[in-house]
Amino acid sequence: MKPKPPINESKADRFKRLAEYRTNEVLNKLMILGNCANRQAYDYTESDVRKIFDSIEKMVRDVKSKFHHTTKDQRFKLK
Repeated sequence: MKPKPPINESKADRFKRLAEYRTNEVLNKLMILGNCANRQAYDYTESDVRKIFDSIEKMVRDVKSKFHHTTKDQRFKLK
């Protein structure tokens, strides 16, 4: 269940609350995906597995880069 925001919550507290909740959601979904590794229940190829994890790893890289995005103005300026 998604946690309710407290009144007058700071940006840092909101980040911590939501980041913890959303990270746990992602981790839970990855554990569920791991259930697909059961060869007695599913048939898959190494190519299938590679496609799944290539996609996941690309998304992780893309999201991670958002946290390291510079806010500096990159445009040319004459000083």
